Amino acid sequence: MPQIPEKVHELTVGQLSARSGAAVSALHFYEAKGLITSRRTSGNQRRYGRDTLRRVAFVRAAQRVGIPLATIREALARLPEERTPTHEDWARLSAAWRTELDERIRQLGRLRDHLTDCIGCGCLSLETCVLSNPDDAFGTRMAGSRLFPVGSPVPGEKP
Repeated sequence: MPQIPEKVHELTVGQLSARSGAAVSALHFYEAKGLITSRRTSGNQRRYGRDTLRRVAFVRAAQRVGIPLATIREALARLPEERTPTHEDWARLSAAWRTELDERIRQLGRLRDHLTDCIGCGCLSLETCVLSNPDDAFGTRMAGSRLFPVGSPVPGEKP
């Protein structure tokens, strides 16, 4: 991994890519989505502050666990602009996702535990399917297959 001298306060897109492990195209995408920012030189080249390395690491870690980019952007918007975020800043942001991650872990566990049954029957549409209709939640209200995320309102019912 290339070392950047401490006296260098800004990174080129290539340096940021090499240090963060993110492709240049991914960095451009993150910038277009408002996840990171750069300034432009007189030659119209991007320059990133060194703190962008931490932001990119945060984005990539959050993406790996399935956090949507819009949620990541909202979290990053709450970080201070005038200083490098601290451990406490990151802990505060990630704590807000704990409940969502716990629910995803529960859903993945259910998928893992029942995947063989579903592959065996091949339907994913029976009213008793433990994956598409856990605990036959929709069986008393409607017929057929319904793939609703947990907590979604049923069409025709008041939320």
